Amino acid sequence: MKSEQNGQAKELNRETATLGGGCFWCLEAIFEELQGVDSIESGYAGGWVDNPSYKQVCTGSTGHAEVVQVTYDPREISFREVLEVFFSIHDPTTLNRQGADAGTQYRSAIFYEDDEQKMVANEVIRELGAAEIWSDPIVTEVTPLSNYHRAEDNQQSFYRDNSWQPYCQVVITPKLARFRKKYAERRKPGV
Repeated sequence: MKSEQNGQAKELNRETATLGGGCFWCLEAIFEELQGVDSIESGYAGGWVDNPSYKQVCTGSTGHAEVVQVTYDPREISFREVLEVFFSIHDPTTLNRQGADAGTQYRSAIFYEDDEQKMVANEVIRELGAAEIWSDPIVTEVTPLSNYHRAEDNQQSFYRDNSWQPYCQVVITPKLARFRKKYAERRKPGV
């Protein structure tokens, strides 16, 4: 099931990338600042339970990954560039883990919508593997988008609304600072 956001994106000549890289709050906070990105939606993909809750997904029993759907303008940023940012903001070499967050819901994943996205995702992974950026192999799964569900309202824009919380301060704020430094020229004006 594709989200309403995805359908609306196609109508506006926008594209959507569905990415899992640990906690969706981290990815959302970073992609919100990236030029060419129109919107971010946190959700769950790849599981077998219909309309799971955050609490259910956190148990790891639904098969879903926490994901963000990044809706972007392909005239401003390509799918490849979205993936380059994605791979720079999480560790794609740890199976079912990002930092202290462990479980299949935190796996590194690219949920592709078509053959073009699949091809680009696999190319980027091959290129990054050949570049030997990490000492361990990349374990990011590349799989068709399935069983996507939007996360609850209180999971959307989480960092923006809760940046004072300890998890946000300890985990997200440092990632955001590294992104801002590395991609200063790619950030949206005024953020």
